Amino acid sequence: MQFSTVITREDKYYVALCPELDIASQGENIEESLENLKEAILLYLEDEDAEVQRQEFKPLVTLIEVGEVGAPSSVRP
Repeated sequence: MQFSTVITREDKYYVALCPELDIASQGENIEESLENLKEAILLYLEDEDAEVQRQEFKPLVTLIEVGEVGAPSSVRP
């Protein structure tokens, strides 16, 4: 089974999130956070009541750019 993973950094830890299952784990580096997430997912899937819904579309993670907060607007009255 394949799941999407989003990795962010919070202070000195990396946090790995699986959005399809809403499961997260952390580690001191990216590899450790991913290994910990794999273990958490396997433990979750071992539960008889675990629900895994097949999704045709995997979450898409991308970047967008917005203007700076408080920047002067170029719109005139």
